[in-house]
Amino acid sequence: MEKEKYQIEFPVNSSKGVLFNAFSTPSGLAEWFCDDVNIKKDVHIFVWEGSEESARLVSKKRDEFAKFRWMEDEEDGQNTFFEFRIKVDGLTGDTALVITDFAEADEVEDAKELWEAQVEKLKRVLGA
Repeated sequence: MEKEKYQIEFPVNSSKGVLFNAFSTPSGLAEWFCDDVNIKKDVHIFVWEGSEESARLVSKKRDEFAKFRWMEDEEDGQNTFFEFRIKVDGLTGDTALVITDFAEADEVEDAKELWEAQVEKLKRVLGA
């Protein structure tokens, strides 16, 4: 089944460096995205309440973005990914976190709600 791409943007009152560390390091991710992260080469193993999901780090650029692909999707030949990207408004200097992800059409709204809950947790962790 073809997955649908969607994007959501969240204003985050944080510096680029702090925000980047929150989504690109195991310790940062474990504070808001999952319970724990283990890394084997370029594969991140995310742990939630005892279950594990593996994702390959496809690419990242310091203080800008990190892009991952779920191993399950990669094995299924799907060209999907999830990406955390920092966007800074040129005029106001406001920082936002832009999340791009894929979900099946009937699951997009639920997926967005899940991201919203995760990002609320991130903002609490960052004090943003």
